[in-house]
Amino acid sequence: MRGDREALLVTKYEDVRTVLADPRFSREAFAGPALFARERRSLALVASDPPDHTRRRRAVTAAFTARHAERMRPELTAIADELLAKLSSPADLVNEFAMPFPMIVMCRMLGVPERDMAALREWGDAMMSTSRFPAEQVAGAHRRMHEYFARLVDAGELLIDGSDLDREELVALGAGMFIAGYETTGNQLAICLYLLLRDPSLMTAARADLPALVEEMLRWTSFMSTGGPPHVALADVPLGDVVVRAGQAVVPVIDAANRDGAVFPEPDRIVPDRAPNPHVAFGHGRHHCLGAHLARVELQVGIGRLLDVLGDMRFAVPEHRLTWRRGMFVRGLWELPVEWGKPC
Repeated sequence: MRGDREALLVTKYEDVRTVLADPRFSREAFAGPALFARERRSLALVASDPPDHTRRRRAVTAAFTARHAERMRPELTAIADELLAKLSSPADLVNEFAMPFPMIVMCRMLGVPERDMAALREWGDAMMSTSRFPAEQVAGAHRRMHEYFARLVDAGELLIDGSDLDREELVALGAGMFIAGYETTGNQLAICLYLLLRDPSLMTAARADLPALVEEMLRWTSFMSTGGPPHVALADVPLGDVVVRAGQAVVPVIDAANRDGAVFPEPDRIVPDRAPNPHVAFGHGRHHCLGAHLARVELQVGIGRLLDVLGDMRFAVPEHRLTWRRGMFVRGLWELPVEWGKPC
C-alpha cells in the first residue's frame, strides 16, 4: 500500500464479502492516504461508517431505488438518442457518448447546469488520478470542485434533501455523487462497448439478453486500478486461514473476488448467459453502490440504443492504437474511435 503502512490483500470471494459487510471492519478508522487523489473530506459516503454513513445515505436513497431507475428509462432513452443524433462517422464513443450520457443524467438529478460539464469533467479527471496529474493540478481541482458545489448549496440549487446534513456534508455529498455517478458508469459503458466491438458474438448475445450480458461484463471487467477501499479491523476477525488482528488494515480486491473460480466457473471467460451471477462489482453490504440500479439501467439503455442506431459500428483505428487510462483510479479508455455504414 502507498506509504509505509502494511495491509493484507483480500482476494477470495467470501472473504471480500466479509470485509465489505462485517461491522468489525471499518473504513472510517483508516487514517492513511486515500488510494487515489480525492481527499477524504470529498468521500462523504465511501469513507464513512454508521451512523454518519447511514444518515448521509438516507438523504439521497429515494432517488436511487430500482423502481425509480426503471421509471427513468424513457428519460434515459431520450438522452441517449439526443447524443446519438449528433454523431457522424467516424466518432469517438468515449467523449461523444459514453461519458456525456451519465454526466447529463447526474446534472439533471442534482440540479447541476449542463453548460458546466466540460469544466466539471476536467476537475473530476484530476481528482480521480493516482499518478497521471501533478499534485498542484489535483489540489486545484479539489478546490474548484468544492467551491463549485458550495455555490450550489448556498444558492439552494443542489437537489439533495439537506435537512439532516450540515453544509460541508452537503457539499461533499453533492460533489461525490456527481463524480461517482458519471465516472464509474461512463468508463464501464466505454469498456462494454469495447468488448462488443472486439467480439461480434457478444453483439449477438446483447440482442438476445442484454441485462444478463451487462451483469457478466460488470463481473468480468477489472475496473479499479487500486484494489479497493482500505478497511481496518476493529477486533480480531478470522478471515480465511488467518486471523486479522485488531488495528490491521486490509484491502478487499473486488476484481479478484469476481474471478474466484470457486464461485464463477470459467472465471476468465465472458459467459453471456451466466447464471447465477452473484458478482460484487457494485460492492456488498452497507457500502453496496448507491447508484447500482441506475447504473444498470444506464448501461442497458446506452448499449441497447447504440446497437439499434449504429448496429454495424466497428473500430475506426487498429485496436492496438486505443489509448487506455493509465495512472487513474478507474480503468477505461480515453477515446474509442468507431465508424459505421459502408467503408469509404
